[in-house]
Amino acid sequence: MGTLTISQDGILFDERTPVKKGKPPHHFTWAFADMQQLLMEPKRITILTYEDVISKFGVDRQYTFELQGDATFDNAYASLKNRLDQRFVSAIPDSSIQPIWKIAVKHELGYTQGSQGILAIGEDRIVYRTENQRDSRTWRYSDIDNISMEGPFQLTLTTFERERTHYGNRKSFNFQLKEALSEARFNDLWQRLEQGRSHGILTQKETNQ
Repeated sequence: MGTLTISQDGILFDERTPVKKGKPPHHFTWAFADMQQLLMEPKRITILTYEDVISKFGVDRQYTFELQGDATFDNAYASLKNRLDQRFVSAIPDSSIQPIWKIAVKHELGYTQGSQGILAIGEDRIVYRTENQRDSRTWRYSDIDNISMEGPFQLTLTTFERERTHYGNRKSFNFQLKEALSEARFNDLWQRLEQGRSHGILTQKETNQ
């Protein structure tokens, strides 16, 4: 148990009481630049660091924090969603999006049970909203590496999120569509992705100046 502070510069955690008797409480500070990935869910965040876990053959250390009570990370998401780069992964469906169009889908999860929900296409991001909160996502177009179709009822989004089953690889989200996706809508989605890539590159260049 402790206090988690999220600022514009990074994340700080102060442990309330030490886990081991006779040891001082833990105090952790991470700048966003020191995170390989920040996964934010409604009530949980996971920070993947660059620290090696020697006992696990160099696997990078990660820290997970869960909120107690009714608190959520919604306000933190609103503060960070346009500030952080592709290392920020949002499992919080953005409620502010005004969909240009949307479609009912099922997200395929390999050999495990999938989830059903709505894929909403907005001006600057895509939202997948489902009752399975941990499976929800909000992607800026700059967070997406590629999109592809295998027929009018299958859409795949390849993102920069890390794939747990293939360490360090991009994660793909395969959606079964409950209605046919027209060629015009797919082309529109592709154009928005290309524009998002260009905007992301410009933003990064501007940031580095």
